[in-house]
Amino acid sequence: MPISTAPATHLLIIGSREPLAWVLENQRMAFPAGRARESLALRKGDEVLLYTTRGCFGNPTRDLGRVIGSATLTSDVSTLEEPVTFGERRFTEGCRLRIHGLAPFREGVVLRELVSALQVFPDPASWSVRLRRASLPLPEPDAALLKRELQPLLKPYRSVVSGYSPSRR
Repeated sequence: MPISTAPATHLLIIGSREPLAWVLENQRMAFPAGRARESLALRKGDEVLLYTTRGCFGNPTRDLGRVIGSATLTSDVSTLEEPVTFGERRFTEGCRLRIHGLAPFREGVVLRELVSALQVFPDPASWSVRLRRASLPLPEPDAALLKRELQPLLKPYRSVVSGYSPSRR
C-alpha cells in the first residue's frame, strides 16, 4: 500500500514581469530546463505561495521582494509539449495552478522583514541566496507564518489580477 504524504508548501519564485504575467494569466507555472530536477519536488495538491523578487518589476531600488499570492497545484510537474520562452530562456517543465487569492499590485508580505523568523533561512545574512531558484520548499512553521501574514492582504483573484498586467505599468 502506498504511503500517503500531506501536501507540502513551496515558495514559487518569479523574478521578471513577463513570466509573472504569464503565470497569473494562465494559472500555470513553468520551470527552466536546468531546474527540472528541483521542480519535481512539487506535487499535485501542494500549496504554493507566489513570491516576486525585488527585481521582478525592473526597479529593485523601489520594489521589495513580496509574497503576493496563494495557489494550489492542480497537476504534477511534467514536460511541456511546447516549451515556453521568455527572452532567451526556455522553460521546458510546467504545471497548472489554481490561484486562490492575490495581494493588490505592490502589496504583499515583504519577505526580508520575516527572514529572522523563518527556518528556511538558517543564515539571515545570506538569505537571498536561497531564492536563486524557481521554487523553495518551506518547513511547516514557515508556511504557517507566511500564510498567516498573507491572508489579510489577499483579494479575490479576478478582482486584482489585471493590476499585474505589464500593459498597465
